[in-house]
Amino acid sequence: QVQLVESGGGLVQAGGSLRLACAASGRVFSVNRIGWYRQAPGKQRELVALITDTGRTNYADSVKGRFTISRDNAKNTVYLQMNSLKPEDTAVYYCNAELPTTGWGNWGQGTQVTVSS
Repeated sequence: QVQLVESGGGLVQAGGSLRLACAASGRVFSVNRIGWYRQAPGKQRELVALITDTGRTNYADSVKGRFTISRDNAKNTVYLQMNSLKPEDTAVYYCNAELPTTGWGNWGQGTQVTVSS
């Protein structure tokens, strides 16, 4: 099992930046991928960015060029740097980890990101 705690959300004006953090504990050495997801009111949860155990990254088209996913192995933390934020980025952001034997884990509390126009 891997436990994840999201942090770093808040209220920001359009065009601003935020950095989210996903702190992992437990069997972090077994993680295949960690992903950042978001869910806006009335919408389905969607993938925002992924990072693999080898450092490969993948982004949703809507955030390419604005968001950057990265990780600090020494701190067991994955970050999501969000720049040029738009009101449509407003959502609860979640991170999740994929293990080779059990797949994606349970969802945590997430962190709220609100972008005002």
